[in-house]
Amino acid sequence: MLTASDATEAIPLHATPGNRAVVIGAGLGGLAAAMRLGAKGYAVTVVDKLDVTGGRGSAIHMDGHRFDLGPTIVTVPAVFEKLWAACGRDFHAEVDLRPLDPFYEIRWPDGSHFTARQSTEAMVEEVRRLSPGDVDGYLRFLKDAHRRYVVGFEGMVAEPMHRAWDTLKVIPEFALLRADQSILGLARKRVKDERLRMALSFHPLFIGGDPMHVTSMYALVSHLEKEFGVHYAIGGVQAMADAMARVVRDQGGRILLDTEADEILIRDNRAQGVRLAGGATLPADVVVSNADAGHTYTRLLRNSPKRRWSDAKLKSRRWSMGLFVWYFGTRGTRDKWRDVGHHTILSGPRYEGLLKDIFIKGRLAEDMSLYLHRPSVTDPTAAPEGDDTFYALSPVPHLGHDDPVDWTEMRDTYRDKVAAVLEPTLPGFRDHLSAELVFTPEEFRERYLSPLGCGFSIEPRILQSAWFRPHNVSEEAGGLYLVGAGTHPGAGLPGVVSSAEVLGKLVPDAPVVAQPDRMAAE
Repeated sequence: MLTASDATEAIPLHATPGNRAVVIGAGLGGLAAAMRLGAKGYAVTVVDKLDVTGGRGSAIHMDGHRFDLGPTIVTVPAVFEKLWAACGRDFHAEVDLRPLDPFYEIRWPDGSHFTARQSTEAMVEEVRRLSPGDVDGYLRFLKDAHRRYVVGFEGMVAEPMHRAWDTLKVIPEFALLRADQSILGLARKRVKDERLRMALSFHPLFIGGDPMHVTSMYALVSHLEKEFGVHYAIGGVQAMADAMARVVRDQGGRILLDTEADEILIRDNRAQGVRLAGGATLPADVVVSNADAGHTYTRLLRNSPKRRWSDAKLKSRRWSMGLFVWYFGTRGTRDKWRDVGHHTILSGPRYEGLLKDIFIKGRLAEDMSLYLHRPSVTDPTAAPEGDDTFYALSPVPHLGHDDPVDWTEMRDTYRDKVAAVLEPTLPGFRDHLSAELVFTPEEFRERYLSPLGCGFSIEPRILQSAWFRPHNVSEEAGGLYLVGAGTHPGAGLPGVVSSAEVLGKLVPDAPVVAQPDRMAAE
């Protein structure tokens, strides 16, 4: 832990008053912010309480298995290509990104399945196989997705949204596109088969949104998949974070791990630096928080008055769900379960009822839906030779409901229920178990300082998006900025990396400081 006596070791050599930047959090959003600031001439110090970069995209190694803790799907590689290009580098020279096709398979309890692929023709045939009468509706849904992509992604994702006018000016287009309608409502409008309605509307769950309530603008994800594909980085998202950290260090920046930020220091309505848990103070002209927006305003700014994001205001927000994730390895199974690919979604017997239990009632249901990740079929580095690495993820209520789940009591019980759901897909897998690890909302709260143990910060409902979301430039203090899942544009890898692109448009270039004339000095 950094103490006041050795704080100077944390300051980049080229730091001078005017170009000093501190980034709180080494998640993908914080690292992307550090890269952008470094490219603009700032001397950047990144601090993170974990012992590894990547935040929720980090990994834990156990007995030869690499458990990718968080995001596993990479869409829209262009956002990473632009980030690297802004730093004068080539993303694909530093990250081994592999396209996947098929993308994922959805399985239902009745034995039916749906395989998502990039080809429109292949997708149409999947729809025809499940529900021939829904082909025309599916094609209309694709047109809906493209129109929402143009307005919602191309027009808004990487643009600042801290002025009300930025949101007001798109309201006519939002009205035309029925943005007030939920993504599930749009799917109901286009197709009749309940399985297809689920297949076309579940994507917001990957960024913490309830498909019954988040805007139909999220249909754009279907277009993102079709247009840009689904990819996986060899080495997991951790490898991407490590590559980002190398860029930051090559720019002269410092990354301090096992170092927790305790407070953002405000004087004269302007951020002046960051006090660390060990007592050291890092002076700064620019402070960027990649911590959850809720943690930033309630904890890191606890001694500063707030005009907008008061504790009461944050408490009144609707937050994303929690996650139960069981990470496990299996011995000698690489050639078993050949029908199980890299990404599989095991849909439970209920869809809408389960969503209500998770998001509205805050109740841990008896049934569940699971996302099963098996990276070892694509990436041999994820497991020892011949073995497999998995994680099974179940959406669950966050810890802020009236009667929160006691995970101390339910952890093992729920793990056994997850195992029972997995058994038909991975028959006999429990006989091969090796390393294993469980994360509940309690781990999300402790490891990531996530309010209420949420998986994805503030839920992306329409009145909690764009201007209504915590802004990338804080209105609470000059020189203070936010990136990451809790701010605009929101969660997901393209979202958090794009939040740093927005940052790059808001922060001025660092002032040019004359360097000492070495020859004259000699």
